Amino acid sequence: MMRSEKIQFIDDLTRSLDGLKSAGNRIVFTNGCFDILHAGHVRYLTAAKAQGDILIVGLNSDASVRQIKGEKRPITSQEQRAEVLAGLACVDYIIFFDEPDPFNLIQALMPDVLVKGADWAENNIIGADIVKAAGGRVARIDVVPDISTSRIIETILARYNGKAAS
Repeated sequence: MMRSEKIQFIDDLTRSLDGLKSAGNRIVFTNGCFDILHAGHVRYLTAAKAQGDILIVGLNSDASVRQIKGEKRPITSQEQRAEVLAGLACVDYIIFFDEPDPFNLIQALMPDVLVKGADWAENNIIGADIVKAAGGRVARIDVVPDISTSRIIETILARYNGKAAS
C-alpha cells in the first residue's frame, strides 16, 4: 500500500488532534465502508468537510465490512479503499476500525461535529449522544439518490452476466 500521512493509528491521531483543537480547529468525523468509491461518496465527504476544519474518516476494516455487508464484501481491500480516500483533498485523516460501528473511535476522538447521511435518523446515529453531551453537534448530509456501491455492483453483474469484461 502507498503509505500516506493521512492514514493514522489512534494514538498518533489523538496526539495530533490535541494540537489541532488547541489551535481552534473544528474536528469533523464521519465513517463508512467506502467500497468502490463513487460520486455520491465524494459529494458526501466534501459536504462533511464543509462542516468544520479537519475531516477524519473512520474506515471500516475488511473484517468490519464483512460483518455488516456479508461475506462477498468488501470488493476492494481496506488498504486500497484508504489509498483512494487519501487522494481526496477534502479528507484530512483516515483511521481504520474493526468493530461493526465506530462508537469506540468516536469516544476516543470526540469530534466537534459528527456527520452521517440524512438517511439516518439523528436518534439512530451511533455516538450522537456523547458528541452532543460534550458540546458538539450532529450534521446529517443528504445522500445522492440512485448512486450506491450496491447499485454499481448490480449494474456490473447485469451487464456482464458473470463474464469477464474485455
